[in-house]
Amino acid sequence: MPTCLILDDYQNAALGLADWGSLDGVSVSTVTEYIGDRKALVARIAEAEILVIMRERTPFPADLLARLPKLKLLITSGMRNASIDLAAAKAQGVTVCGTDSSPTPPTELTWALILGLARHLPEEVGNIRSGRWQTSIGADLSGATLGIFGLGKIGALVARVGQAFGMNVLAWSPNLTAERAEAAGARLAPSKEALCEAADFLTLHLVLSERSRGIVGEAELRRMRRSAYLVNTSRAGLVDQVALLRALQEGWIAGAGLDVFDTEPLPYDSPFRRLPNVLALPHLGYVSRANYSRFFTQAVEDIAAWQAGSPIRQLG
Repeated sequence: MPTCLILDDYQNAALGLADWGSLDGVSVSTVTEYIGDRKALVARIAEAEILVIMRERTPFPADLLARLPKLKLLITSGMRNASIDLAAAKAQGVTVCGTDSSPTPPTELTWALILGLARHLPEEVGNIRSGRWQTSIGADLSGATLGIFGLGKIGALVARVGQAFGMNVLAWSPNLTAERAEAAGARLAPSKEALCEAADFLTLHLVLSERSRGIVGEAELRRMRRSAYLVNTSRAGLVDQVALLRALQEGWIAGAGLDVFDTEPLPYDSPFRRLPNVLALPHLGYVSRANYSRFFTQAVEDIAAWQAGSPIRQLG
């Protein structure tokens, strides 16, 4: 009987969100804790022929794949996962498949962070619980400038919400045209420097690549207003983390809403956990019931198609 293991099911939700029992003769179980130690990870998953993984929670580089000779099928949520060495998987005879993913949940979380920062929600929630009353003055969204790095599916949805709030929406990315920006309800900023200078709220929605890595660094952060906020629900590597930490500690910007980090889970001693001007979340952008149901239902479909000899949604 083939063994299927679902990794990093932090909420212990996977088995209840899809019909795993419909699979013919497959033994399915989950791992609910993150296993950071490589030796312990190999020991836990070495017998599995099928692995279902959640985005980049557990990377699968070539050296890990080489230690998993029984692995035949690797399924990731989403149709892109930069932490899988697709060439090594192919060379080892491992089929890699993906699933669809909705842009709606990360869009909604982006706005949760923007609103949380603008109205000082963590501070005021703490105040209510400790007996204090009204210590902050919120920033207005109406009339403010929303700067968007990247106007793809998620960025375009973020722009539409910004319009609904009455914001001035600017966007920039290396290949963005004025026509595409206008179609999404935004104006094209003349440069990334101009975007950083103009934005009251700057949010990132780019794919992480060698070209985009560190696209917001010290120079860009210093161009931002001291009253401005940075929001990142995309990938931590888009922002120079050392420069961002300095910007937050030294007040180059008012604060940041962060859902992604270089190391995840975020180490307990990370200053991003404790800075008073940071609203930090544990990478919840894609974590919603509808999206999880989509991930795991399509993972079942991927396994069934692979068993039938006709894999679907293949990557690489």
